[in-house]
Amino acid sequence: MRLLFVAALRAHTGNAVTAHRIRDHLEAAGHRCILKDAFSFESPSEIAKLISAEKFEAALALHLYRGGRLLQGHGIPFGIIFGGTDINEDIYHGEKNQVMGSVLEEARFAVAFTDAMKEMALTQWPYAKGKIHVQNQGISTKPNATFNWTTFLQRAGIHQNADNLHIFLLICGLRQVKDPLYLVDAISEWHREEPNVYMVIVGPEVDPVFTSEVKGKVNRSAGVQLMGEIPREDLHAVVKNCFAVVNSSVSEGMSAAILEAMDLEVPVLARNIPGNAAVIQHEVTGLLFSDPQGFVQLAKRLVNDPALEKKMVAKGREYVRTHHSWKLERQAYQNLVRKLQ
Repeated sequence: MRLLFVAALRAHTGNAVTAHRIRDHLEAAGHRCILKDAFSFESPSEIAKLISAEKFEAALALHLYRGGRLLQGHGIPFGIIFGGTDINEDIYHGEKNQVMGSVLEEARFAVAFTDAMKEMALTQWPYAKGKIHVQNQGISTKPNATFNWTTFLQRAGIHQNADNLHIFLLICGLRQVKDPLYLVDAISEWHREEPNVYMVIVGPEVDPVFTSEVKGKVNRSAGVQLMGEIPREDLHAVVKNCFAVVNSSVSEGMSAAILEAMDLEVPVLARNIPGNAAVIQHEVTGLLFSDPQGFVQLAKRLVNDPALEKKMVAKGREYVRTHHSWKLERQAYQNLVRKLQ
């Protein structure tokens, strides 16, 4: 089939990474899947012209509101993949809720990343019970074998002996929903007590105004360093070398950074929000914190309890290998798209 796939393709966001991975799954089955950025269309009429001109046979959208609303009413069969903020945030906005409900009613199928996300959707749109499928994200990691950790630390402005450091890595694009400043004051205070503790924020500058705020705060904060985006294989190597990966987001669909850290046998500490709690079992596969002080308490415990670290990384890797298989994800989407034929 010739498929149109509409998604928010802002570089280095979770939705963009997910969209490209799903496209690869579908093209591996012989479909022609054309990715288009939802933000490049101002109205469904523009999509209608594209569908006609390109002779698309079916469509997909990632994000029930941003992408799904563009596919309504064209007579083309389509499926929906929940994006995260649609179910976690947009669902509480009356007009968006109404639009998303009508999109879901028209869609042939919908995909939620977690059971919790499915249940949230069904509380709003119970008529969709038979069409929402749960499919966890597939994860595949490949660290750069030639990556130099000491060089990375020097680039980050950290010049201490790498063997004595505890680096907490926050991977995120610089935008408010990721809340990269949430832990900065707490980390700085801890760093003043223990100078070998650092938090390194790695990710692209997504929101220019907010990026300026982040840079200003980080420049005034001891123990916190800011890096720009780095190649994916290098990022996996950074994860592999750090002490722990941190997530401080206000909202998450499903954090690929958390899952990739688990796959690489690195501990994770995440803000206790629904998207994170759906993939982390506290003190089993990771640690969940509710405020910056709670983060520091848990992080100190992890530093001083090697047995806890060993247990969590083993359980985390087991969880990812069991529930986030890249091969199973590929098979699931290849099966689902048959509903559009």
